[in-house]
Amino acid sequence: MTTQPAPLLKDALNAKAMALIGHAAVQAEPSFNLRGFVALACRGLAPLSIMQRMNHAADSLQAYLPSDYPRALQIVRRMAPHLPGGFVAMVLPAWVGRHGLDHLPLSLEALQALTPYSTSEFALRGFLARDPDCVLAWAQRWAEDDNAHVRRLASEGLRPRLPWAPRLSWLSAAPHRVQPVLERLHADPSAYVRRSVAPPLNDIRKAHPDWVLDLLERWPRQQTETQRITRHALRNLVKAGHPRALPLVGATLGAEVALTRFSVAPATLCLGQTLQLTVTLTSTADHTQHVVVDYAIHYVKQSGETRRKVFKLRTLALPSRAELSLRKNQTVTDFTTRIHYPGQHRVELLVNGQVMAEGHFDLKRPRP
Repeated sequence: MTTQPAPLLKDALNAKAMALIGHAAVQAEPSFNLRGFVALACRGLAPLSIMQRMNHAADSLQAYLPSDYPRALQIVRRMAPHLPGGFVAMVLPAWVGRHGLDHLPLSLEALQALTPYSTSEFALRGFLARDPDCVLAWAQRWAEDDNAHVRRLASEGLRPRLPWAPRLSWLSAAPHRVQPVLERLHADPSAYVRRSVAPPLNDIRKAHPDWVLDLLERWPRQQTETQRITRHALRNLVKAGHPRALPLVGATLGAEVALTRFSVAPATLCLGQTLQLTVTLTSTADHTQHVVVDYAIHYVKQSGETRRKVFKLRTLALPSRAELSLRKNQTVTDFTTRIHYPGQHRVELLVNGQVMAEGHFDLKRPRP
């Protein structure tokens, strides 16, 4: 049986998607040139990434909308209910972000209206570069909005390191500017909104870990909502064994644990085969301990150097004198964000961020 390759993310904006956008424009404005738009939007599409396709679709839409921005914006807003959501609907905020920078209040109000149909967080970047104080004021109002999608835009839109978007170095340098939004949303009634608080905190953590830790230590730790935000926001500090982060996620500092087995098998494998890790830990304490068990693989790069990547294995309460056995299987295969190269790959076992054991495997490329 032949395995079909997984669809590429960029194919979410293919010729069919461009036709959907064109038909939505006709629904909003019957005189819209459907044929002209689709032909332009599909031209040169193949080599473009997902974000490049989104911008290309937005610019193609601009070519067939009225030159008067307020009039064109009304058409774009009427298009939103006729689109299926996802990346297809995100073309509309992208159009606002690329062509509405000179109309700040009008465009920000439109992004607020469009975000429930997809998300406007990427489109917000240009406005943050143009007038950060204005956008921050709007974000504080969005954090009080009745619509959960709009409240989420307030936090996700202010991420300093939003993936696929320009970084906001000024916000990384001054995290207090986003604090009012995070303070308002960390106890939001919607789990969908609360989850959006952790990513900006994790972004800020890269430059200001103590600021993030100070903030999280002030929030009520007994609340389940705060615990979930904390675990997600501090996951990298926990993997590194940060002494202030570990107690915040309930882990025991200086855990008394003995390692009785750690194996990495097979010793040699080819791309596409499965690596198996086997671990046995024993508590040497007379009380229950909370431990975070991770593992790290030092991936060989094309240059021959290595890059360390930490993976979650298990977070648990380990009873007094108890023995714990864990097994992890991981298929070593290439994907978009990681290409594997042959060579010896070191593997570390970590308990509460501390390396307890090491092993390795040799990766070989299959012969052609």
